[in-house]
Amino acid sequence: MRAPPASRRPAALVFILLTVLLDVMGLGLIIPVFPPLVTELAGSPTAGAQFVGLFTAVYALMQFVFAPILGALSDRYGRRPVLLASLTGMGLDYLLLTVAPNLWWLLLGRIIAGMTGASITVANAYLADVTPPENRARSFGLLGATFGVGFILGPALGGVLGDISLRLPFLVAAGLALLNALYGFFVLPESLSPENRGARPGQGVLNPLAPLGALGRYPLVRNLAAAFIFIGLAQQAIFSTWVLFTERVLGWSPAQNGVALAVVGLLGAIVQAGLVGTAMRVLGERGAIITGLLLGVVQYVLLGAARTDATLYASIVVGALAGIAGPAIQGLISRTVDPTEQGRVQGALTSVNSLVGIVGPLIAASVFAYFTRPGNTFNEPGAAFYLSAVFSLLGTLVAGVVLRRAGKNPAPVRLQE
Repeated sequence: MRAPPASRRPAALVFILLTVLLDVMGLGLIIPVFPPLVTELAGSPTAGAQFVGLFTAVYALMQFVFAPILGALSDRYGRRPVLLASLTGMGLDYLLLTVAPNLWWLLLGRIIAGMTGASITVANAYLADVTPPENRARSFGLLGATFGVGFILGPALGGVLGDISLRLPFLVAAGLALLNALYGFFVLPESLSPENRGARPGQGVLNPLAPLGALGRYPLVRNLAAAFIFIGLAQQAIFSTWVLFTERVLGWSPAQNGVALAVVGLLGAIVQAGLVGTAMRVLGERGAIITGLLLGVVQYVLLGAARTDATLYASIVVGALAGIAGPAIQGLISRTVDPTEQGRVQGALTSVNSLVGIVGPLIAASVFAYFTRPGNTFNEPGAAFYLSAVFSLLGTLVAGVVLRRAGKNPAPVRLQE
């Protein structure tokens, strides 16, 4: 199937956004219930926190190994088949988690999820395929808004279902993922034209470190990767300890966590759809990036200090505003990358995030478990979030230096191999 012509690009954009919406809804469904399920099977809150970190790290390890492979395959064979395989694998994984009788089965489920969880990476490349360079920041903003909508519907529904049964959200998520795969099979067009396809992946693609070479050919992307490492380490505390923190400090149920995460999605959608363009016009691309990253630092400080619902919701508002940085960064990166390597570079960036995600959850969960364990003389459940604020500040400083050296309008630069 050939890439959609210009007249079909709006339709292709709608297709990929709907695919991402269903995918994110499935992920959102299990967020409020996965940590409680792990804790239930582990037998204690301290052991549960450690296992949540371990499972998150294993998921990231599998993504680190397989996401760049799938990104390279999408550059060669097209985005559509890779997306369909990924979505089908996620659906089967959710079915496995629905019936998992112990922690070992949950571990197997996380391994499968990491192996097949590259759909977002390929979606980023798909979006770059069908969007003119000058409109990519706006399109990535729409993608971010779609994430927001998915996280409005998914966690809210997952929290309600989780109050009925901790297993029920996994079953619903499986249905959404498999429905998404069917939708893609019958509706989603291929975005990558034959003339823009890269070479057949060789044996080197099996080396998870090899795709990082794609970053080295683009100096701006390579230098920003250092900032991504710090920012990624900061984000891991939310992924690993949010539900554990709210259960312990605020006494929240899965339904309350679902509502809060739905608010995260709603505010994120509003910011991504309505404020990204304004921020780009008022602050410029570089200003939007730095402002968003600084707001992220404030978000983590508020999270760590949260002892009331009001303070936690204030952190959610600040975190949503911090979302203006993401689309600006994606738009900047996509303009510096050759059309034949969008998937490979996006896969390499996902690989960087996944590499960070191997270490980050272990750090965050260990910090949370240490500062909340029984008998600890210094009890501070927000310690992991304070550490995230430090990581986020370091990432902001690195990004500021890189962008200042690049200038206000960095030209696309590709180093020869």
